[in-house]
Amino acid sequence: MAKVVKGLYYSESHEFIRMEGNYGYIGITDYAQNALGNVVYVDMPEVDDEVEAGEDFGAVESVKAASDLISPVTGVVVEVNEALEDAPELLNQDAFENWIIKVELSDPTELDNLMDAEAYEQFCNQ
Repeated sequence: MAKVVKGLYYSESHEFIRMEGNYGYIGITDYAQNALGNVVYVDMPEVDDEVEAGEDFGAVESVKAASDLISPVTGVVVEVNEALEDAPELLNQDAFENWIIKVELSDPTELDNLMDAEAYEQFCNQ
Protein backbone atom coordinates (compact mmCIF):
# COMPACT_ATOMS: atom_id res chain seq x y z
CA MET A 1 0.00 0.00 0.00
CA ALA A 2 1.34 3.41 -1.00
CA LYS A 3 1.94 6.00 1.69
CA VAL A 4 -0.58 8.86 1.89
CA VAL A 5 0.23 11.95 3.94
CA LYS A 6 -2.52 13.83 5.77
CA GLY A 7 -2.77 17.59 5.35
CA LEU A 8 -1.90 17.60 1.64
CA TYR A 9 -4.11 18.03 -1.40
CA TYR A 10 -4.18 15.33 -4.09
CA SER A 11 -5.13 15.20 -7.77
CA GLU A 12 -6.53 12.28 -9.77
CA SER A 13 -3.31 12.32 -11.83
CA HIS A 14 -1.35 11.50 -8.62
CA GLU A 15 0.26 14.85 -7.88
CA PHE A 16 0.20 16.32 -4.39
CA ILE A 17 0.40 19.91 -3.23
CA ARG A 18 1.59 20.97 0.22
CA MET A 19 0.52 24.50 1.10
CA GLU A 20 2.61 27.06 3.02
CA GLY A 21 0.81 30.39 2.98
CA ASN A 22 0.05 31.24 -0.67
CA TYR A 23 2.78 28.90 -1.90
CA GLY A 24 2.31 25.30 -2.90
CA TYR A 25 4.96 22.59 -3.17
CA ILE A 26 3.94 20.22 -5.97
CA GLY A 27 5.28 16.71 -6.46
CA ILE A 28 4.23 13.19 -7.30
CA THR A 29 2.68 10.85 -4.77
CA ASP A 30 4.15 7.66 -3.38
CA TYR A 31 1.54 5.78 -5.44
CA ALA A 32 2.84 7.48 -8.62
CA GLN A 33 6.52 6.75 -7.94
CA ASN A 34 5.62 3.10 -7.16
CA ALA A 35 3.77 2.81 -10.47
CA LEU A 36 6.61 4.44 -12.42
CA GLY A 37 9.45 2.41 -10.97
CA ASN A 38 13.03 3.73 -10.95
CA VAL A 39 12.92 7.42 -11.89
CA VAL A 40 15.80 8.41 -14.17
CA TYR A 41 14.87 11.96 -15.27
CA VAL A 42 12.59 14.82 -14.22
CA ASP A 43 11.64 17.48 -16.76
CA MET A 44 10.78 20.69 -14.88
CA PRO A 45 9.67 24.17 -15.94
CA GLU A 46 11.79 27.29 -15.38
CA VAL A 47 11.35 29.76 -12.53
CA ASP A 48 8.79 32.43 -13.54
CA ASP A 49 6.98 30.00 -15.88
CA GLU A 50 3.23 29.92 -15.44
CA VAL A 51 1.45 26.64 -14.74
CA GLU A 52 -2.25 26.07 -15.20
CA ALA A 53 -4.54 23.70 -13.31
CA GLY A 54 -5.09 20.57 -15.38
CA GLU A 55 -2.21 21.33 -17.79
CA ASP A 56 1.14 19.58 -17.90
CA PHE A 57 4.22 21.36 -16.56
CA GLY A 58 6.86 18.69 -17.14
CA ALA A 59 7.40 14.96 -17.06
CA VAL A 60 8.91 12.18 -14.99
CA GLU A 61 10.76 9.44 -16.84
CA SER A 62 11.52 6.03 -15.42
CA VAL A 63 13.09 2.89 -16.81
CA LYS A 64 9.52 1.67 -17.51
CA ALA A 65 7.62 4.73 -18.72
CA ALA A 66 7.34 8.49 -19.02
CA SER A 67 4.50 10.31 -17.34
CA ASP A 68 3.36 13.92 -17.75
CA LEU A 69 3.22 16.06 -14.64
CA ILE A 70 -0.18 17.76 -14.40
CA SER A 71 -0.46 20.90 -12.28
CA PRO A 72 -3.19 20.73 -9.63
CA VAL A 73 -3.32 24.55 -9.48
CA THR A 74 -2.72 27.71 -11.50
CA GLY A 75 0.19 29.94 -10.58
CA VAL A 76 3.77 31.02 -11.18
CA VAL A 77 6.80 28.81 -10.54
CA VAL A 78 8.96 30.47 -7.88
CA GLU A 79 11.40 27.60 -7.33
CA VAL A 80 12.32 24.22 -8.82
CA ASN A 81 13.88 21.38 -6.85
CA GLU A 82 17.36 21.45 -8.39
CA ALA A 83 18.43 18.37 -6.42
CA LEU A 84 16.26 16.31 -8.79
CA GLU A 85 18.39 17.36 -11.78
CA ASP A 86 21.34 15.36 -10.44
CA ALA A 87 19.41 12.80 -8.39
CA PRO A 88 15.96 12.06 -9.88
CA GLU A 89 15.88 8.83 -7.83
CA LEU A 90 15.11 10.99 -4.77
CA LEU A 91 11.48 10.71 -5.90
CA ASN A 92 11.66 6.95 -5.34
CA GLN A 93 13.30 7.35 -1.93
CA ASP A 94 10.66 9.74 -0.56
CA ALA A 95 8.16 11.20 -3.00
CA PHE A 96 6.58 13.51 -0.41
CA GLU A 97 9.85 15.05 0.83
CA ASN A 98 11.15 15.64 -2.68
CA TRP A 99 8.73 18.13 -4.22
CA ILE A 100 9.28 19.12 -7.86
CA ILE A 101 8.17 22.76 -8.10
CA LYS A 102 7.10 25.53 -5.74
CA VAL A 103 4.27 27.67 -7.09
CA GLU A 104 2.68 30.93 -5.99
CA LEU A 105 -1.04 30.26 -6.40
CA SER A 106 -3.18 32.57 -8.54
CA ASP A 107 -6.46 31.18 -7.21
CA PRO A 108 -6.36 29.30 -3.89
CA THR A 109 -10.02 28.25 -4.34
CA GLU A 110 -8.74 25.71 -6.90
CA LEU A 111 -7.64 23.63 -3.90
CA ASP A 112 -11.35 22.89 -3.34
CA ASN A 113 -11.27 20.73 -6.51
CA LEU A 114 -8.62 18.41 -5.05
CA MET A 115 -8.89 15.41 -2.73
CA ASP A 116 -7.82 15.19 0.90
CA ALA A 117 -5.77 12.23 2.15
CA GLU A 118 -8.82 10.05 2.92
CA ALA A 119 -10.46 10.65 -0.46
CA TYR A 120 -7.16 10.04 -2.29
CA GLU A 121 -6.61 6.78 -0.42
CA GLN A 122 -10.08 5.59 -1.48
CA PHE A 123 -9.38 6.74 -5.06
CA CYS A 124 -6.15 4.68 -5.17
CA ASN A 125 -7.93 1.60 -3.83
CA GLN A 126 -10.59 1.60 -6.54
